[in-house]
Amino acid sequence: MSTTSTGDVGPRPRAGASLRTVRIALARGAAEARLQSDGDWSLQTGDGTQLAEPPRAGESWTVEPQGGRLALRREDGAVARPEVASIVARASDADGLLAIGGRWWRGELRIGVDDGGRLLVVNHVPMDDYLKGVVPLEIGTRAMTDFAAAEAQAVAARSYAYMHLLGPGRPYDMLATVADQVYGGVGAETPLGNQSVENTSGLVLMYDGRVVNAPYHGNCGGFTAEPGDAWRSGPEPYLKRVSDQIPGSDHFYCEAGPRFRWTRRYTAEELRQSIARHLRTLPQGPESIERVRAVVVTDVTPAGRVAALTVDTDRGRWTLRGNDIRAALRTTSGEMLYSTYFSVETVEAHGVVQSLELRGGGNGHGIGMCQSGAIGRARAGQDFRTILTTYYPGTTIGTID
Repeated sequence: MSTTSTGDVGPRPRAGASLRTVRIALARGAAEARLQSDGDWSLQTGDGTQLAEPPRAGESWTVEPQGGRLALRREDGAVARPEVASIVARASDADGLLAIGGRWWRGELRIGVDDGGRLLVVNHVPMDDYLKGVVPLEIGTRAMTDFAAAEAQAVAARSYAYMHLLGPGRPYDMLATVADQVYGGVGAETPLGNQSVENTSGLVLMYDGRVVNAPYHGNCGGFTAEPGDAWRSGPEPYLKRVSDQIPGSDHFYCEAGPRFRWTRRYTAEELRQSIARHLRTLPQGPESIERVRAVVVTDVTPAGRVAALTVDTDRGRWTLRGNDIRAALRTTSGEMLYSTYFSVETVEAHGVVQSLELRGGGNGHGIGMCQSGAIGRARAGQDFRTILTTYYPGTTIGTID
């Protein structure tokens, strides 16, 4: 899921607003798109003009950008008509499926060309059908013991989606990636995930009568965070630091989840590469550094997360905050640091950090619902309403059509 600000994107929908279809960008910049369906289907222009005889089930058509417009040809080489500005692929049956690149989707597919002359494929799909392709990818394939956690995930994901509708001037509402919510279409669906969406259909999180953004993350490590701990954004009354400790116990609801506790080690060269790569992205950052002299935690949040990390190099000193800390300590393969909840141990010699060891807990930005904690709470008998109002204090669960 996205790790950006909790600020609004476009108009903020009120509970009761009729917002039933979401627009998800599936492909941007592809050289071509191969379309087919599992039943009868149609290919039309954006204004509804039929482009070809209704294709048969399994028949493939390929769309490719040409000079700012779209060319459409059948698998046998037949061309539908002169290039058009946009194409809509729609299954004839309401339950019919469409495929692009071998992956199946509900709803309809709209293909256009972006400002750079590249292909843009957007899935227009009913909200709950979208969520069925999100829930299993965001919280994993769950057993029935975890059902309340899947329901909580469905409500949080629906709330997030509603907050990202109606973006002004955009041809889509969200991406199908971690930049928003991971969406895999029909291939990602599971029976339990579908049931969790259907059981909570129309339910969203609200604060003061309005739908709220509902960020979530993999594992809080024992305590959730506030927006300012990770993002350059102000506080939200429903996003507070929450303890995940089991009452009357030394254990935590998220304890059994992945990366509740972890260790990451860097050699001098690995650390230099990671820091150098990040500093190059900063406005006043150097193109390269030769050595890292020190890595020091200079501020922590009330919940114990690293709020500021100062890095001293041969090219100067930088203090990193929030998610910049996680980005600066990527592995050589590019994987971000799991969280900002960690301690630092360095070995230094001759004015250079020879090795760095981080011992930490949690995975993700730490704000909002802890998915591992939600699973632990479900197994302890909590229902999805209790789970959600714990991680988003002060919220209520309402209905939006």
